[in-house]
Formats: sequence, structure tokens, C-alpha cells
Amino acid sequence: MPNTNYFLYFCMQIYTIFTYKAMAKELKELTKRADNYSQWYNDLVVKTDLAEQSPVRGCMVIKPYGYAIWEKMQQQLDKEFKKTGAQNAYFPLLIPKSFLSREAEHVKGFAKECAVVTHYRLKSGEDGNNVVVDPAAKLDEELIIRPTSETIIWNTYKGWIHSWRDLPIMCNQWCNVMRWEMRTRPFLRTSEFLWQEGHTAHATCEEAEQEAKKMLKVYADFAEKWMAVPVLQGVKSETERFAGALDTYTIEAMMQDGKALQSGTSHFLGQNFAKSFDVTFLNKENKPEYVWATSWGVSTRLMGALIMVHSDDNGLVLPPKLAPIQVVIVPIYKGEEQLKAISNKLQPIIDKLQDLGISVKYDDSDNKRPGFKFADYELKGIPVRLVMGGRDLENNTIEIMRRDTLEKENISFDGIVERVQNLLEDIQNNLFEKARTYRDAHIYECDDYEEFKERVKDGGFFLCHWDGTEETEARIKEDTQATIRCVPFAYEQTEGVDMVSGKPAKHRVIIARSY
Repeated sequence: MPNTNYFLYFCMQIYTIFTYKAMAKELKELTKRADNYSQWYNDLVVKTDLAEQSPVRGCMVIKPYGYAIWEKMQQQLDKEFKKTGAQNAYFPLLIPKSFLSREAEHVKGFAKECAVVTHYRLKSGEDGNNVVVDPAAKLDEELIIRPTSETIIWNTYKGWIHSWRDLPIMCNQWCNVMRWEMRTRPFLRTSEFLWQEGHTAHATCEEAEQEAKKMLKVYADFAEKWMAVPVLQGVKSETERFAGALDTYTIEAMMQDGKALQSGTSHFLGQNFAKSFDVTFLNKENKPEYVWATSWGVSTRLMGALIMVHSDDNGLVLPPKLAPIQVVIVPIYKGEEQLKAISNKLQPIIDKLQDLGISVKYDDSDNKRPGFKFADYELKGIPVRLVMGGRDLENNTIEIMRRDTLEKENISFDGIVERVQNLLEDIQNNLFEKARTYRDAHIYECDDYEEFKERVKDGGFFLCHWDGTEETEARIKEDTQATIRCVPFAYEQTEGVDMVSGKPAKHRVIIARSY
């Protein structure tokens, strides 16, 4: 390279570095995790264009980038559900109030969270400028905006099920629900949220229990293989189980602050809803029986888990399998002729990556400096970044950077497709192993209540003996704001002594503070 060109190239690199730093500061200005973990999370949601607050308290607008991640989650989960035999359906948003009264535990569990529709019409106010509720349009029976759909679905199933030949029924619906939360946080806990809810009907208790456990494994596999989030599977205590269920199975994930996040649940409902809605079938002996039921669901809360488990002080870190853009390519050029040459060099690579199912963005826009682009894509967690400049073009090299470690190197352009493929797989695996190592290092056996009360303030999962009583569970919550997350399946259960009551205990449970 002539000396003049080298000097220009050097100046451009220096300029890019300073631009990058300036734009990085402007774009990010993120609260550090160590300073305020909660604010760090809120900053990330807003600054990475995942979501924003809406005019309705407790509700959010999911922006295109955030929805693209949810869409990838939804698509993969939908495939897994259908492998089990589930079919998608849709049930009404509005539920007659009387339906919720039929299952006592169910209405008790959701009564304080229900949004109620009382009228069906508005009219102009006396001043002619405003609208008011028309008092003459009061509903004969109030309607509940669904907090969950067991009641409306089991009322429907009554018309679908008559004989054992009609079973099993395995329906899933993708929809929104409303639970009137007082304290909200984007994705983690909002009044309205998106989710899926599966509702299955079976001829036997064994078949229903098996289905509930099978769907828990579907959720666990998705969390670990796609989200790169390690989870503990287990069964909830009686006070923590779903309202109206006989057993609730859960997957619990640990966030970077040591708190637990319930990331998916599957419920064995027994015959409770069948009895409440008189759903019976004639068995093979031609005798009537009540149907056995399950329900299971995950929500946009998974987005919160994805953010909090992997991201860092530089922004989002996304596992490649769920990243809307897996590879971004940024050309650094001087003039249209050089851009054309770089683009011609890169286009076959872009085509090959896309043919392999890898999503690629080629950013040759001229309205933003390279430094701004680097900071923006780092903030948004794009797994792999490729950069080619004029010197790279001459030397047949390209710069490659991985978002999870921020490591970058200049490598030969030859074999870049295979290198990117391998790097995406390595990032996916590295994120899971990093999260699992962190979680496992923060799981503690504890048999001393005073020690537990001090240590739980700093987060972590505590394996403690529990006597099985609600009184002990309530005292732990009152003293520490921690709850029994589950009786975990992964640990061999041994008898011992409850650290709170001193009574005999049959097993250890996971206790943690949670979101």
C-alpha cells in the first residue's frame, strides 16, 4: 500500500475508534448491574428497542425488535407442542363472571387480579366534547377479561366430549391475558401479557399426569437448548401451586442477581374443572366418568429471563438461536467505487449464510458512522459482527467479533462461512455453560435458619429441609421475602430436620427470592 493511502487508512481507523467511543457513550449510558440491577434491566429494555411503556398503566408496547425475539420463541415452541399432538385453537377473550365462580380455588386465586367489563356502550357527554359510559347499557352479567382460560375452555369441552373415543383433546392457544398487577416491570410482570396456554383432556389420571410432566420437559428443553438458560425442574408446594390444580410443575431459572424466575409451569388439574362444568364421558365399559385435565403455559416473561441471564453492562447478549439478526456485516469504505468492490466481495458470503438459514444484515448505509453502528449492534446483542475495510479487501482478510466475549480478530476471508457457522454454535454453547456455571456456584445446602436469613439477602438458591407445613412456609416468606420455589427433581431427597421448626422433614426444597 502506498504511504499516502496507508496514512489515510490509519486516520480513518483512529476516527472510527473515537466515533465508536462517543457513540457508545451516547447510545448506552446504561446503569451498571453492580450499581442497580433493576434499573440496568429497565434501561436495557428501553435502549435496545425491545419495548416501551404504553398509556395504559401496567401495559407495554412490544417494539419490532422485541417482538422478533418473541416470534422466534413462539415459532419453535409451536413446533414442539405440535410434536406432542397439540393443535392450536382460539377461545373468547371475555368470560362470564359466573364461570369463575364454579371452581372455588380458581376464583379465589384470581379474584383480586380480574378486570371486569360492566357496560357495552358509550355515549356523548352533556358538554358534547367527551364520551361517557351509557348507564342504560349495563350488562346483565359482568364479563371478565381472561386471566387464564380454564373456565371458558372447560365449558366448551362439555359439548365436545361424550365418549372415550373423543379423548384425548389437546388444544393450545396463543393469546393475551389480563391480570391486574399493582407493581409492574416490562416482560417480567405486566397487567396484559402474551402467552400460550395448553389445555388437555384425558380419560385417565395416569395419562393426564404423564402429559403434565411431558410438557414440563418440553419447556425445560426449550429453555436450555434455545434460550441457553439452565433451569431446575420440580413440583410446587401446595400454597404456590396454580389455583385449581392438584399439582403444579415448574422450571425455575436463576438471574444474575441470584433471584429466581418461574419460567414455565405445567399443571395437573385432576377432575376439578370437569366436575365444575359437568364434563363426563362414557368409558369403554359404557359407564360415565369425569374427564382428567392439564393446563400448561409460558409467557413473554421468557423475554425477561433471556435479558437477565445473559446480558452485560454493554447491552443485550442474545443466544444465536433466538437472535433476530445473527450476523451483521459492516463495510468501511472510502467512496462508491470501494464500497462496490467490498460489496461484490461480500455478497456471495451473504448468500451462502442465508442459504444455511443464518439471518444476515448487511449495513452499507451512509447515514451513520461505523462507530455508531458498532455501538448500536453491540447494544442490541447481535451475536457475530463482520467488518471489511479497504485494507481487508486488498489483504483478503475480514474482522470478526463475537458479542458474548467481545473478542475480535482479523482472519483470512477464505473459509469465513464455516467460521461463522462454528462461532454461532460456540456462542450458543458458551452462553449456556456460563449461565449454568454461575447458577451451580450459587446453589447452597443450608441447615441453619440464622445463616439462611443473612445469606439469602445476597441471592442464590438454598437447598433446605422443609417440614411440609404452610406455617413454616409462611414464616420464611415473612422473615426473608423468600419463597419455596419447588421440590427439585435433580437432587436426591434425604430426610432431615426443618431448619425453622425443628420438625422432621422428608426432603429438601429450593428456597429463593424471586421476581
